[in-house]
Parts: sequence; C-alpha cells; structure tokens
Amino acid sequence: MPLPNFKTATFVLFVVVTVNLIGFGIVIPLLPFYGQHYGATPDEVALLLAVYSGTQFVTAPLWGWASDRYGRRPILIVSLAGTLVSYLWLAYAPDLAQLFWSRALAGIMAGSISGAFAYMADITDESNRARGMGMIGAAFGLGFIAGPAIGGLLAGADPQTTDYRLPAFAAVAFSAAAFILCLALLKESLPPEIRRERAQRSAAVRRHEYWSTLGRADVRLILVLTFIAVFAFAGLEAVFALWTERTYGWGVLQNGYVFAFLGVISALIQGGLIGRLTKRFGDAGMVRQGFLALAVGLAAIPFATNLPLLLCALVIATYGFSVSTPALNSLLTLSAPAATIGGVIGFGRSASTLARAFGPAFAGYVFTLFGKDWPFFAGALILVVVLALSSRLIADSSGQAKSPVNK
Repeated sequence: MPLPNFKTATFVLFVVVTVNLIGFGIVIPLLPFYGQHYGATPDEVALLLAVYSGTQFVTAPLWGWASDRYGRRPILIVSLAGTLVSYLWLAYAPDLAQLFWSRALAGIMAGSISGAFAYMADITDESNRARGMGMIGAAFGLGFIAGPAIGGLLAGADPQTTDYRLPAFAAVAFSAAAFILCLALLKESLPPEIRRERAQRSAAVRRHEYWSTLGRADVRLILVLTFIAVFAFAGLEAVFALWTERTYGWGVLQNGYVFAFLGVISALIQGGLIGRLTKRFGDAGMVRQGFLALAVGLAAIPFATNLPLLLCALVIATYGFSVSTPALNSLLTLSAPAATIGGVIGFGRSASTLARAFGPAFAGYVFTLFGKDWPFFAGALILVVVLALSSRLIADSSGQAKSPVNK
C-alpha cells in the first residue's frame, strides 16, 4: 500500500479534524447551561466538563498503542463512530446522570485526537514537525470558530428558552461527516513494515520500550508542562460562561461568539504563524513565551470591566496556549523513538486530558469557595511558578529532543 502524499494527507487530515471538532465545539458552550437545566451546581457543571477528559485519560494510551500496531486510520474510523454515538446519547439524555454518561462515552471514544497527532508525526520530520502539529491545532481552532457559533445559534440567546437537543443533533451530523471523510479519503500513514515489526514483538518488549521512553527526564518534563498548560486553560474554559453570566448577564449565544472569536485567533496563530515563530524562537522559546502570555491573559480577565478589555485579555491567553501546545507536542514526538510515537502521544494526550479533568474541577471549586475571579488568579500563579522552576530544564529538553538517538 503506497504511503499518503504529504500535502494531500495534511489537507484531508486537517479537514477531518476540523469537521470533527466543529461537532465538539458545538456542545462546549451548551454544556454549562444543559447541566444547570437539570439542577447542576457550579462545581457539578465543572465536573460535567471534566468527565470527558477523565475517561479520555484512561483510554488515550490504549488508542496510541493500538495505532502503533494496527495503524492510524483504523483508530480514527472506530473512534469517530463512537463519538457520533455519544452525541446521540447527549441529545436524548433525560437527566443529569445521563449527561454525565454521554460525556464519559465521548471521552472513551476520543481516540481520533491521538490518532490525528500520530498521523501528523508519521508524515513530518524535525524540520516541519512543529508546523504540522500547529496545523492540527489550527484545525482545533477552526472547529471552535464554527462549533460554538453554531451551537449558540441553535440553542438561542435566552438561558430560559435554550434548545438543548438541536445542537446535539448538529454535533451528530458533523461527526458523521468526519467519519465518512476519513473512511473515503484518508490513507494509512504508518508503513506496513513498521506495523508488521510491532506485531512480531512480544507484549513485554513493547511495554519495555514505552516505559523506557517515559522514564527519560526530558519526556517527563514535557508531559508535566503539557499538563500545566492545559490545566490552566481548561479552567478558563470551564468557568468562563459562569463568570460572564454573573458579570455581564450573558447566555449561550454570547459565550458561543466569544469562543468562536478565540477560535479564529487560535487558527490564525497555529495555522499561519507557528512555523515562522518556531524557526525564530525554537520549541523551547515558544514554550516559555506561551506560559508567560497565558499567565498574563488569565490574570487580566477579572479586571475586564467591558468587552474590549475582556477580548484583549482573552487574546493574550489564547496566544499563550496556541504557541506553547504545538511546541510541546513537537518536543514530545521528537523525543520518542519512531516505534513508540503513537503510544507516547497517547500518554501526552493522557497528560492533557488529566489536566482537562482536574483543571475544570479545580476552577469550579475555587469559583464556589472564593468567588468568580479567583480561578483566573490561581491559574496565572501556577503558570508563573512552574515556568520559573523549569525554565532552564525546558532548554535542556529541547536539546535532547534533537539528539540523534531519537531518530
């Protein structure tokens, strides 16, 4: 079987991820209000957002291991089908417990994310890895451009008359489109000889390869930094709608437009600037400035007394997250031996999704206990402390990622 052409495969993967993330983005601004519709408290709303990531944390390495053995395309196809089913469940959920179960299934079947990153790692090298990861990030951003806006329009602006089922059906439709596109257009990226070699190795040998890679100091540092960046940004996402409701009286529609705006910013940065920024600053430099910008943006949100100030703070935070995450993904894949990339990416996704579980939960409890502004202050403080403690190690990790031993 011939391997996919780089440009063609990148385009098809970009479209598949974008369409799939539109479906994901549709439900993001809906969930806090959907939860409150069934009587959820602020901390329960945060946990509703967190359960997706909690279940994904458990299954992401399994999807990664499977993609190393069976290929990226089968994982993408199976997980996209499961995502479609989860949105159907969400549409028909009759109570809060069913909402939680539908989001748990969505997290379990989120292997398409690991599969997409592993696919991109297969078709890129050190010279364009960060740019390729940025393209996946841009697809995420575009999904959040259209998704929240569509979800907001379908749900309506008034929290009292919100239509919860129609946006969920729209998510089903977009997930189905992504599934069909993947099935019809996306070729396998993992060479058959690598799959045969992986299949011939014993389970013990494969486990040893993964654990040896994860035992390296540079890989562990990258995973920790990934966790912290996502932890802070996920906390913002989880309580932002609750904060704007109490500060400005906003509903789903207004929050949907803001998330869409941030999606535009993220897509522009990751799709058009990451390659040039990485050439100038390097992966380590991108991580440093990303952490600093995210901290500044978070700390500025509580002082936003009007929409322009709020948008400025959010743009700074979005820039920070948008430049640090592709750089961390690039460092992680460059640090991993070729035979373990899928599994290591799976652990990277686990770090990210664990952060998406704890970040919203942490923000929700801080919101409840200390007030609506304190989740942003706490996130900013954590970022600054971690950056100060690990700045030198980030540079060392970047150097190790380029070592010939990892090729």
